[in-house]
Amino acid sequence: MKIKRLYIAGMVLLAVPALIYMGGYLRDDLLGIINKDIEQTPPAAGIPDKKWRAGQILVKPKAGLSDREFNDVLSKNQGKAGEKIGSLPLHVVSVPKNAEEAVVRALSKNPHIEFAELDMLVQLTETTVNDQYFSIAWHLPKIQTPSAWDVTKGEGVTIAVLDTGVDGGHQDLVNQLLPGYNAADGSGTTSDVMGHGTAVAGTASAQTNNSVGVASIAWGAKILPVRVTNDPTGAAYYSDIARGLNWAADHNADVANISFDGISNSASVTTAAQYMRGKGGVVIAAAGNSGIDPGFTDNPYIISVSATDSNDAKASWSNYGSFIDVAAPGVSIATTKMGNAYSKWNGTSFSSPVTAGVAALIMAANPNLTPDDVEKVLKESADKIAGTDFHPYFGNGRVNAAAAVQLALNTTSKDTVPPMVSIFSPTAGSVISGISQVDVSASDNIGVSEVSLFANGVLVGTDNVAPYQFSWDSKGVSDGSVVLTASAKDAAGNQASSGNVSITVKNQTALAPQDQSPPTVQITNPGNGAKVTGVISVNVAANDNVGVAKLELYVDGKLVSSTTSGSLTYKWNTSKVASGAHVISSVAKDKANNIGQTSIQVSK
Repeated sequence: MKIKRLYIAGMVLLAVPALIYMGGYLRDDLLGIINKDIEQTPPAAGIPDKKWRAGQILVKPKAGLSDREFNDVLSKNQGKAGEKIGSLPLHVVSVPKNAEEAVVRALSKNPHIEFAELDMLVQLTETTVNDQYFSIAWHLPKIQTPSAWDVTKGEGVTIAVLDTGVDGGHQDLVNQLLPGYNAADGSGTTSDVMGHGTAVAGTASAQTNNSVGVASIAWGAKILPVRVTNDPTGAAYYSDIARGLNWAADHNADVANISFDGISNSASVTTAAQYMRGKGGVVIAAAGNSGIDPGFTDNPYIISVSATDSNDAKASWSNYGSFIDVAAPGVSIATTKMGNAYSKWNGTSFSSPVTAGVAALIMAANPNLTPDDVEKVLKESADKIAGTDFHPYFGNGRVNAAAAVQLALNTTSKDTVPPMVSIFSPTAGSVISGISQVDVSASDNIGVSEVSLFANGVLVGTDNVAPYQFSWDSKGVSDGSVVLTASAKDAAGNQASSGNVSITVKNQTALAPQDQSPPTVQITNPGNGAKVTGVISVNVAANDNVGVAKLELYVDGKLVSSTTSGSLTYKWNTSKVASGAHVISSVAKDKANNIGQTSIQVSK
């Protein structure tokens, strides 16, 4: 059969003619039920023209930056802080529509912003549903799952499925489900909007050995359904995925599966993944189905999975590259389907929950393992099908459930080694003022979970992403000697503190109270007495012996523009004002609060 690539909304999806994209028939059920005339909605239907949410971006300020300073940074860049996503230091910021990219670029250059990114719309990583009957789940013996079941079936482990929801009435899922969450609207509605999530959930943890349906990887584990979209196409935004992952971490999920494309490249989702890892969980994500190397770097907090077929070859449509951690079966995976049915699916959407199921088996076999241990066991136990320790097609190899469980049993995890932490900037004896960047170095034999900064024993902020940088507002302390210290904690709870770094704060000197000279202000265009019409450019220049702190422009007493620089340009649409005389004024202020001003009169 000829495979056709569809280029939709900047993404590449694989389509099999006359099947899912053509509304074909699905005929697949272990019970012999034939599901006729079930038309699948093409994944591209209803996708907005833009690949991100209009009028909204995601921003994480550097640790320690006050709300006041953060809001000031945003307002200078046309942004306004809105929701803070769960317990994450991640903010949803509203911006003018069509200005999203420009604001992201501007904020990304600000030294007090850790990152700003578009709230991207990402697609599910399914390819097609096979319309043939299936008789055996080939992937289970391929990764030696039955042998792993002799030791554990995943009991006591919770797998969060961040997807389109789960069919809670399915006979192979109803006893596996825990109460879930809808991250797209904040409700508890987790029914499946298009079928993908039901198939993913069944791959990881459908009920098994019950004389009906399909078998799954970790059938002793429970499923925590987290619906991250209300869109019937299944498309979801970064913000909803990050919100759902944060909720899953706070509700005791041990493993989270995210079968969406491009997730490992999102700073926002990575922030949520690191939060979950800090609470003892691991995040598994699909590599994507464009058949390309997207150029992503390895994400230390997300385990990315490529897809293999029954011959241990990379599926032709599976993405690959240096970001791949492991591979897993993802072709013709027999699993659950909405409406108490069953079907075969293809895609990294299914190699990902296969891997999530193996991670659950590892955790159940040895509950004392840290998330880093779990990832290490997963990689070291994988079959090196390319003959090398790492290959861009398969990462560290194709997962092997039996080998993983045995290695987990033989792995001792008792981390008693604390991290090492030090403040390397500013150095002892430094004199600082205003908002100052503090840089901390921290390392650990396994991994640093978080780094906190203190000024005279008072917490400034906590950062959990290296490099550990803080934006500290020194105006919050009195002038004089201040002692900075930092502490670092690892996943095992081991903690260490840095040595003291004594610095001097001199904010009063920075204000230059001896400055008694006000700024000079000049409106260079239009001229005094000029007659104006249409849209004109109002140009203002200000000078000061020390420096201009603020420059404001008023038209008829109303503030129309302001800046912190010494020059200002404003486009004034005079067609919106009445005929007659109008006054243009400008006010400049320096750092010592000296004020200079000027006015002109024009007519229309």
